This record gives sequence, structure tokens and C-alpha cells, in this order.
Amino acid sequence: MAYPNGQRHELVLASGSPRRREILGQLGLRFSVVVSGVDEPEPVAQSAEAYARDLSQQKVAAVAQRLAAQGSSAFVLGADTIVVIDGAVLNKPLHADDAARMLRLLSGRRHEVITAVALRRAGHEQAYSIAVSSKVQFRRLDEETLQRYAASGEGSDKAGSYAVQGLGAGLVRAIEGSYSNVVGLPACETLELLTQAGVVEAWPWSSP
Repeated sequence: MAYPNGQRHELVLASGSPRRREILGQLGLRFSVVVSGVDEPEPVAQSAEAYARDLSQQKVAAVAQRLAAQGSSAFVLGADTIVVIDGAVLNKPLHADDAARMLRLLSGRRHEVITAVALRRAGHEQAYSIAVSSKVQFRRLDEETLQRYAASGEGSDKAGSYAVQGLGAGLVRAIEGSYSNVVGLPACETLELLTQAGVVEAWPWSSP
């Protein structure tokens, strides 16, 4: 794979998320995708941020181990995004009724979106980790609107049961902090992490 002028190492995204792929592509990075296959259990006796960090690191470690066994020394980037309200973590909904339940919790209120990003080079012990938080204010939703959105299925694979980059934009009144973080990957902070690790040496670049 040919890399842009300022990208110095092979990069693998440990996620099947099309949103994360799109954000990395917007930054001009070249990367491949290897889905980690790590389950997302409910958080137990830990803070929301610690839960997100642990999960992102597990995803990266699983893929890095697989690549190292194949003789690769690529850098592996992984992330986990959670929605937090009243101290509770909202993961992906189990079904439409569960999605509606989450949307009722968020309706007319302010919640937190945390994305933890982890980076590790296959075959190496050193790991990098950051967590970025944004605050999101929902407008008040009547039951019909809430049910219609839940039934659309757009939020079926999203933490908190909504997608701010889709129809869910009509649910969100305001965002405090990184918009791309709410989408699923904080662009600025991820670029800084890749620069710190030496994956990116100079950015932006004008040609591949």
C-alpha cells in the first residue's frame, strides 16, 4: 500500500464502523480494516471512561496480536464510543423498544458522549490511549417522533440509539465539544495521537 507523504507506517483500523473509516479517510490517511470481534459487555464497577478505555484497548490488543503472529508491525487503531446519562452507560440497543427507552431518557436533556481511542504497534508493548468527551443537548421529543425514529432503525447499531450524522441530527439541539467525537472518532485528537506515535510525521499533505 502506498502512503501519503507524511504517513510513515502501516495503519490498521480495528473497527468495522463506516463512520470511523470515513473520518480517517477525511484526514487523508491510508489504512486497512481488521474487525476485532471483541464483545461489548455491560460495565461493571468502573467509571464510564475507564470502561470505554478498557474496551478500546482490548479491541486493539486482539488485532495487534493477530497481526504480530503474521509478522506484521503495523500500528493498530481502535475506538469505543459510549453515551452516558445519569451515570449510566447506554450501549447499542437490543431492539426497537430498547432504542425507544434510551431516546426517552435522552429527550430534552443533556448527555455525555465519550470516545476512547487506543493505538498500539503489533509486536510491541507500548500502547497509547486517550478519551474525549462531548456534551450533547437533545430537544424534547414527543412520543410519536421518538417511536418513528426508533422504528427507522438508524440507531440500531449506535450507542445511545441515535446517529448525529443522519436523521438523528434532527434530535440534537446543541453540541459542546468535538462533533466527530459524537460521530464515533475525534478527528483532531486522533490525528494528534498518530503524530505522537510517529505514524504521521507531517500533515496535511498535498499528494499521495
